[in-house]
Amino acid sequence: MNSKANHCIACTVKQCAHHCGQENYCSLDRIQVGTHEANPTMDQCTDCQSFRLR
Repeated sequence: MNSKANHCIACTVKQCAHHCGQENYCSLDRIQVGTHEANPTMDQCTDCQSFRLR
């Protein structure tokens, strides 16, 4: 696990390999955000496509 927190990317998904353990931040320099909907209208329609299972 990379534990260098990027304080510009807050994250609470502890199951992700990029999560910084005790800190609620991502360790990546940047993330890719996408959608699984043709016409997203709510935050639930978006996804962090950088997610990798721990």
